[in-house]
Amino acid sequence: MDSKKKPVKKITSEKVALEKAQFYCAYQERYQQEVRDKLYEWGLWPEAVENTISNLITDNFLNEERFAKAFAGGKFRIKKWGRVKIKIELKKRKISDYCIKKGMQEINSQDYMKTLKQVLDKKLSSIKAGTIRLKNQKVAYYAISRGFESDLVWDTILNKE
Repeated sequence: MDSKKKPVKKITSEKVALEKAQFYCAYQERYQQEVRDKLYEWGLWPEAVENTISNLITDNFLNEERFAKAFAGGKFRIKKWGRVKIKIELKKRKISDYCIKKGMQEINSQDYMKTLKQVLDKKLSSIKAGTIRLKNQKVAYYAISRGFESDLVWDTILNKE
């Protein structure tokens, strides 16, 4: 079966673009670059894109601090990501350091440690063969790859023994 992507209908009116962008931003939290890319995809010219972005920020449809909070909280609670991975992903999306810091505040320290322990326990129970040292190493590498800080991971593993 031929799966051709339907061509995007180009928008020529700045007013239509603003309305469409408002619906786009109201559906879920977005960040500026994502909306900017979408506006260019819709065929808007640079001046219209920047005007539209400006209007979306003014009308509070686009708020990077709110996006950072939602992103950090969601990735931590749902995907069990650590702070390191969340920060990296926010930086990839060109979110400011201030907004990243605000987003990180959404992660409660007690919940963070509890989640880290859950991730470690779950991974440890899935490893069948090997010495204690080898199992700990595999578990640590796994947790670090999930974005948890290496010193925190090792402290947690070594304090369990």
